[in-house]
Amino acid sequence: MKRIILFLATNIAVMVVLSIMSSVLGLNRMLAANGLNPSGLLVFSALVGFTGAIISLLMSKSIAKWSTGAQVIDSPRNESESWLVATVKKLADKAGIGMPEVALYEGEANAFATGAFRNSALVAVSTGLLGSMSREEIEAVLGHEIAHVSNGDMVTLTLIQGVVNTFVVFLSRVAAFFVDRMVFRTERGTGPGYFITMIVCQILLGVLASIIVAWFSRRREFRADAGSAHYLGTPQPMIHALARLGGLAPGELPKSLTGFGITDKGAIASLFATHPPIEARIRALQEQRAA
Repeated sequence: MKRIILFLATNIAVMVVLSIMSSVLGLNRMLAANGLNPSGLLVFSALVGFTGAIISLLMSKSIAKWSTGAQVIDSPRNESESWLVATVKKLADKAGIGMPEVALYEGEANAFATGAFRNSALVAVSTGLLGSMSREEIEAVLGHEIAHVSNGDMVTLTLIQGVVNTFVVFLSRVAAFFVDRMVFRTERGTGPGYFITMIVCQILLGVLASIIVAWFSRRREFRADAGSAHYLGTPQPMIHALARLGGLAPGELPKSLTGFGITDKGAIASLFATHPPIEARIRALQEQRAA
């Protein structure tokens, strides 16, 4: 319920901020004088910006299972699966959240957590991670994912994505309107200049929005690492797990899930990486241990 209220409050806050900015800058009067309804555009932008993000969040567990082939452990088939489920349960109890679904999927070393609600999340672990780490290290990784769930990171990232989407939709259409009117001199309706400018602006603003979302995602990772250290009573297992991951090829996750894994490659550029460098994460944990 708190997160639903947060979602609604954020949506309203974004609309209020954009409305105030438009009024202060005189955009409302200028747009209205030229035939564009700023209030209607603002509502449209918020609906488009948040609708896709919230639908993606609500479907995140189903998408994760389908895209990775993860199989939920309903009845453990062996001692390893029993230990995995019991460990997640222990960590969930420490975090004060409901027991997540626990799933396994085939792949190189990685793990992720997802789900719209902290009391009904999904924690998935790859077979590669189970086969390459000690149980203490696996527990640290699971603690990291449980911390994501406990911190509400999936909801937070969705809200941030919705906010930046709203700005992208609103600003791209305002820019397109002015270009169409001032440059192409379209007097009635909208001409090709409007659509061309809108597409270009959405691409450019979308790139900037991705950088903002990635920055927030990197901040979350440090908190999740610290959460794992808290649940286990020491940062050492998480340090060992990260060091081992640094020497392994991290498992490839679908793009929609890279922000929820234990690591990613950050191959495009550091600005777009959803995770900080492993060295920086280890250093933060070492500083936590020394404090």
